[in-house]
Amino acid sequence: MSIKTNSLSAIILFVASSTLEVHAQSYVFSNHDEAKMNQITVQEIGTGGLTPAFYYDVFHRSYQKSAASKNKLTYRSLAGVAGWQQVDDADSVKSSLEKRAEVEALNMADRQVDLAWCAEGAKITNKLNDFQCNINRIISAGGTTKEKERWNNYYHIFQCAIKATQDAYMPNAQRKKEYLAIYADICRENETLIKYIVQLNSRAKTQELLDATGSRPNHNGAYAKAAYNRWRDVGLKVQSGSSSNGDSDSSEGTIIIEE
Repeated sequence: MSIKTNSLSAIILFVASSTLEVHAQSYVFSNHDEAKMNQITVQEIGTGGLTPAFYYDVFHRSYQKSAASKNKLTYRSLAGVAGWQQVDDADSVKSSLEKRAEVEALNMADRQVDLAWCAEGAKITNKLNDFQCNINRIISAGGTTKEKERWNNYYHIFQCAIKATQDAYMPNAQRKKEYLAIYADICRENETLIKYIVQLNSRAKTQELLDATGSRPNHNGAYAKAAYNRWRDVGLKVQSGSSSNGDSDSSEGTIIIEE
C-alpha cells in the first residue's frame, strides 16, 4: 500500500512540475515589453516607432530622429551584396589557383626529370675525359707538378658546375643552356691546354737540339789551319818552279800565288 502511495505522489509531482514549466514558458513568450520590442524592431529593420515617445523626446531626441535611417537592414543588404561579389572573386581566385597548380605540376615534372643531361651528357663526359687525358700529358711534355695541379683545378671546377646544374631546380630548356655553356668552356680550355702542351714539346725538342750542338766537337779551327797549310805548300812549290824557269816564269808564278 505504501509503494502505491509513493508512486502516485511521484506522478502527481511530475505532472505538477510539467504544468508549471509549460506555464512559465508561455509566460516568457507571451509576456514581453512592447517598448523594447519596438526599439529592437527599429534597430534591426527600421520600421515601427520608439515608445514611449515622450521619453525619447526628452532624453534621446537625436537618436529618435536617426534611428529609422541607421538600422541594421541596410548594413545587412550591403554585406549581402559584398558577399556575392566576394563569391565571384573567390571563384576567380580558385580558377586562377587551379590553373597555376596545373602549370606548376608540369613544371615540377619537367624539373625533376633531367632530360637535358640525357641529350647532352655523353658529349660533355667525352670532352671532359679528353681534357683529363691532356692534363695527364703535362708532366711527360716537360711541365711541372704545379702546372698540372692548376689545370686539375679547372677540371674540378667543370665537375662542380655539372653537379650544380644537375641538382638545380630549373626547367630542361634552361638546364640545356647551362650544359651547352659548360661544354663550350671545356672545349675552349682544352684547346688552350693542347697549345700549351705543343709549346712544351717544342721547347723540349729545341733544348735537345741545342744540347746536341753544344756537345759536338768544333773542328773549324783545325779545318782552317789545314787549308792554310795546303795553300802555303802550293805557294812554295810555285815559287821554286818559277825560279828555275827564268824571270818571266817567276812573274807568272807570283801571279798564281796571289790568286
